[in-house]
Amino acid sequence: MTIDFKAEVAKRQDDLLEDLKSILRINSERDASKADKEHPFGPGPVKALEHFLEMAKRDGYQTRNIENYAGDFEFGQGDEVLGIFGHLDVVPAGSGWDTDPYEPVIKDNKIYARGSSDDKGPTLACYYALKIIKELELPVSKKVRFIVGTDEESGWGDMDYYFAHNGLKDPDFGFSPDAEFPIINGEKGNITEYLHFEGKNEGQYTLVSFKGGLRENMVPESATAVIKAQIELKELQEALTDFCNQNHLTSEVNFENDQFTITINGKSAHGSTPEEGINGATFLAKFLSQFAFSGPAKQYLNTAGNLIHEDFAGKNLGVAYEDAKMGALSMNAGVFQFDKESNDNTIALNFRYPQGTDADTIKSGLEKINGLTKVTLSQHEHTPHYVPMEDELVKTLLSVYEKQTGLEGHEQIIGGGTFGRLLKRGVAFGAMFPGDENTMHQANEYMPLDNIFRSAAIYAEAIYELIK
Repeated sequence: MTIDFKAEVAKRQDDLLEDLKSILRINSERDASKADKEHPFGPGPVKALEHFLEMAKRDGYQTRNIENYAGDFEFGQGDEVLGIFGHLDVVPAGSGWDTDPYEPVIKDNKIYARGSSDDKGPTLACYYALKIIKELELPVSKKVRFIVGTDEESGWGDMDYYFAHNGLKDPDFGFSPDAEFPIINGEKGNITEYLHFEGKNEGQYTLVSFKGGLRENMVPESATAVIKAQIELKELQEALTDFCNQNHLTSEVNFENDQFTITINGKSAHGSTPEEGINGATFLAKFLSQFAFSGPAKQYLNTAGNLIHEDFAGKNLGVAYEDAKMGALSMNAGVFQFDKESNDNTIALNFRYPQGTDADTIKSGLEKINGLTKVTLSQHEHTPHYVPMEDELVKTLLSVYEKQTGLEGHEQIIGGGTFGRLLKRGVAFGAMFPGDENTMHQANEYMPLDNIFRSAAIYAEAIYELIK
């Protein structure tokens, strides 16, 4: 049986876009301040989950909502189960958008909105791929379980809960449409480690507060410090302007109630590729570190502005490591919190590490930094994950990719973490294509419409090849 999956996608592309727009309009950022038993990660992710499951019910699936943590539905029959994992939560929109991040806009054949490429666009493309198989009534010998989560961008509490409470056996193999083609069959480990500092400081220069970053897995697009200083506003403005001109940055400074408030603006990026962003927090710390702060504030600013600043491999901190298969460790300085009245101020460092090192080894290296009170680890860690090229899952997905694109398939190992690693035989598959601009976790996130439709056709044929 020969099926033109591209033509089948073309028949449904208007419906796909309408469904995608409707779910992109939902602000599904995690909001811990509004979390409760009915809304484990806040109301936004629940609203997106309910919307997606209603869409699946409309299309004839029997859906399950696992207590607002995650949802699923199944298709087909057979003993083996293919798992497909998408996610409906998004990172905070942040600033710098040309359009409303939650009102999708199509411009230059691209759809702009938070979540368009990570991960609502790819998830909807994959959903329509399965919809094609269902509507064509193609014969299958395995089940597909389509699973959507609501906390992928934070602690993966959605999947922890799902696997503990969904009541079904785990899928035998699967993929997540949440990365790039041709395939991601290896993922580095992922751990956040927190540097702790005391806060009290007085003198000619006093650091009252320092804040930067929205999430540990995002490069801080900006940071703001409040200081008291024996310096004229004009002199501080001139120093800041010179610094920003040298580093191609923008900034603001004002003086009120005997305090200076200074903001430096950078550029956000995904925490797995910190070198693609401009860390507003470490640049601000570097600027401030030239002044005569004392005590914990001096240590905090020196660590952030000199040791950590643009040290994406952890060399200055003594934790750099490289593996022949998985490549080098990477480090993103994601969230900064300092208050002079606090005895527990932090810098959150998110590490993507290859096989051969681990969280405790990294922690031991960080504990050698001067001025720390302690180093602690996040509760959630993902160890390195790899599925061999010889695995039938990998071979099948690459074969379909090569057939539809005419491009050569090859393995890839990334620092990003996807739901593909939830299964021993799990990978990430699409939906970015080679050469695409990566706007995930950035302002003006978009996905080309052509890529939505191309990936949907690839997913359709890939799913069918895996379950026919």
